[in-house]
Amino acid sequence: MFKPFSFAMFMLASPVAAQQCGGSFSSFLNGLVDEASTHGIDRATAQGFLAGAQQDQAVLNADRSQGVFQRDFIDFSRRLISNNRIQNGQNQAQRQDAIFDRIEAEFGIPRGVLLAFWAFETDYGAIQGDFNTRNALVTLAHDCRRPELFRPQVFAAMELFARGDFDPARTTGAWAGEIGMVQMLPGDIIENGRDGDGDGQVSLKTSAPDALYSGASVLASLGWQPNQPWLQEVTVPSELDWALSGIETKRPASDWAAMGVSAREGTLANLPASLILPMGRKGPAFLAYPNFDVYFEWNQSFVYVLTAAYFGTRLQGAPIYNAGNPDAGLSGDQIRVLQQKLQTRGHNVGGADGILGARTRIAIQAEQTRLGMPADAWPTAQLLNAL
Repeated sequence: MFKPFSFAMFMLASPVAAQQCGGSFSSFLNGLVDEASTHGIDRATAQGFLAGAQQDQAVLNADRSQGVFQRDFIDFSRRLISNNRIQNGQNQAQRQDAIFDRIEAEFGIPRGVLLAFWAFETDYGAIQGDFNTRNALVTLAHDCRRPELFRPQVFAAMELFARGDFDPARTTGAWAGEIGMVQMLPGDIIENGRDGDGDGQVSLKTSAPDALYSGASVLASLGWQPNQPWLQEVTVPSELDWALSGIETKRPASDWAAMGVSAREGTLANLPASLILPMGRKGPAFLAYPNFDVYFEWNQSFVYVLTAAYFGTRLQGAPIYNAGNPDAGLSGDQIRVLQQKLQTRGHNVGGADGILGARTRIAIQAEQTRLGMPADAWPTAQLLNAL
């Protein structure tokens, strides 16, 4: 899981003298010790937590090598969703039936949603990561790319250490500091760690009920609406005002129905929804309901979020999506060039990283509209040449 940190205790202002990122690593660690007291952590605890802390170059390499997110939705989803993962998901749904029943009754979150996260994050607990969590967090907090995300997590991990729930030398997880079967950051563990198996402990690495119950608590805290859908595959007419598509536009499902959008299976929910065309008007099409927005609090990648949401529907019995016949897209390098062109035209795409994220899609759609092209947010060579 990779989401903004929200644990209020650790959002207190840092001392002005604290080194926020970069520079001497030893000085940076000393600054963390000095700051710890402002978060209610005594100096000895902070020093004990940081004793032996080291920068991990492998963490930085992983942070800068996320090329998998440059893949388009069809390619990405087909790589992540295998028959084996579907079968394992069905088996786990039966094996953990009691905790899923409890989650559905308490939070109104379908089991397919959590199963999809569990599958993608750790292959149902099999691959939880072997990075030293303390070192990963301090490395990313020292790095100046996203210190505002990871610095608070260092202090959250210190709090877990003070409680006896974190071993700085032995606790391991993903490269970004997430721990356990559903990959939770330390701040999320403090806020939403739950004992799902009733043994009096929260064991996110070894107890599936604990991990799933805690993950459900996270989703609920992020605003998941009980017993509501999140994503539904639809069919769209050949002629539509494509500028209305995209996650920024929400309309009542009845409006979409009036425009000729229909559910591939079942009926449309009586909720506001966005029409998502991940590969343009000729590719797969989905209506995203309010719960879909919660996914972006779990992970910021558009292609990951959509794939996880879709996989959740598959595990609930939805069919394989209709891939359609989308226009040829752009390579990662071409996307970078396109992003640079969009930036020169005043669009905030979050940098030229070659990833077709939500902000890039919004900018593409605006330029397609300006140029009189079908504004379906799917970048093509025609658009790149026109710009």
